[in-house]
Parts: sequence; structure tokens; C-alpha cells
Amino acid sequence: MLELKNINKYYNPGTVNEMCLFDHFDFTVKDQEFVSVVGSNGSGKTSMLNIICGSIPVDNGNIIINGADISGIPEFKRLKSIGRVYQNPAMGTCPNMTILENMSLADNKGKSFNLKWGTNKDRIEYYRENLKILNLGLEDKLEIPVGSLSGGQRQAMALLMSTMTPIEFLILDEHTAALDPKTADLIMELTDKIVKEKQLTTIMVTHNLRYAVEYGNRLIMMHRGEIVIDKSRAEKESLQIENILDKFNEISIECGN
Repeated sequence: MLELKNINKYYNPGTVNEMCLFDHFDFTVKDQEFVSVVGSNGSGKTSMLNIICGSIPVDNGNIIINGADISGIPEFKRLKSIGRVYQNPAMGTCPNMTILENMSLADNKGKSFNLKWGTNKDRIEYYRENLKILNLGLEDKLEIPVGSLSGGQRQAMALLMSTMTPIEFLILDEHTAALDPKTADLIMELTDKIVKEKQLTTIMVTHNLRYAVEYGNRLIMMHRGEIVIDKSRAEKESLQIENILDKFNEISIECGN
């Protein structure tokens, strides 16, 4: 279980541009929940993800995972148990390294690196089997630099790499936003498959209302650092895009979007 308790977050404190984004913000995600998060620009969606992952600090409050307060733990240590896929496919892979080298890096996440070969030849067949899941033919292109792949191929690899080692949470930060509609649909299908097979607790920020409605078992809408809609289980299953579109448009217009 993930809990954000009494979170306060100010940007530019002590200046004329001071802004309070979160004021005593609370949010709980139960084990194996797949939460879709929507909201206008500036609503706090990505900031919430950054707080969970430790990319930005909080001014007050606690981040609790399975009863343990991780508020003081740095980002690199948190990411041992958190997989994160970013909007930009380039952020989840190393473009100048081969597919094989990228897979090796992901396979060794959280482990100590010594003066030895980074690629374990005994694991190559394992990497091939994992890549076959993507149905992109990448299992036969292990020596190709990842930078030569399409955005969709790289994002599929980033998703696979982020879940290769045992993790407790999967964080998806608009991970389909930079892709064309057809490729985005493929990535969402792959996301759903991986989340269900590995029974991952997942938080997905998206601007795509169709994905937010169709995928996951809980949907929240954020506005000015607050949760204004929270639907889960049966309520989520009965949701239609039209049910949240009016509210989404209302807050978007209010924010000048």
C-alpha cells in the first residue's frame, strides 16, 4: 500500500511567485490497484509522481510504503522498488547502447556493479524471451543501438525494462503521449498485460480520457492539487468518457487551457 499523508508542497517559497500546490494532501493506493490520473495542466499530476519517486522533496508530510516512511530516502534508493516510464521514450533507455546492453542494465537494477563484464551471456536467451512478449521482432536485433529504434519500440522496451526486476509500484508518466495513436494503443495493451500478469500496483497519469476510462480499476481527477473525482471498482467500470468530460472541460477552461 502507498500512502501520501498531509503533504505540503510550495514552489518558489518566499518570492512573489510563491505557489502552494499541495496543502495537506492525502492519497492512498491499495495493493494491485491500477489508478488512472487525469486533470488539467498544473493540477499536480506529475508533481505527485515526482514526490512518490523522490524526484522533488516535500515541505511537510509523509510518503509511506507498506507501513514504512520513505520520505527521507533518496530517489535512487526508492527506484529499487519502483519502476517508472516517462513521456519521452529517450528517458527510459540508453540510445548509444545496444538492445542487449540496455536489457543487461535493467536486469542488474539495484545490484552492485563491479569490474566485470556488464553483459552476462547466460542471460541472453532470457532477454530474447522477454523481448518476444513485445511482438516487435526486437529479440532478433540484440546488437542494434536502441537509438535507431522508433519511439514506440523504445517505449515498449522502457516499459519492459522497468518491470524486469521485482518492483512494488509501476509509475507511468504520460507514457503514450509522444506516440502516434496506433502505437499508443499497442503500448496501452502491453501495459495492461504486464500489470495484470505481474499484479503490479500502478499509477498512470494520462491526458487520454479514453485510456483513463478503459484501463485500470480506479480513476481520479485532480485540480489545483486536490482530488475532485475518485471512482473505483464498480463505479469505475460503469464510467463513460462523457461522465468525466464535462468536469474535465470545466476545470481546463478555468485554468485557461
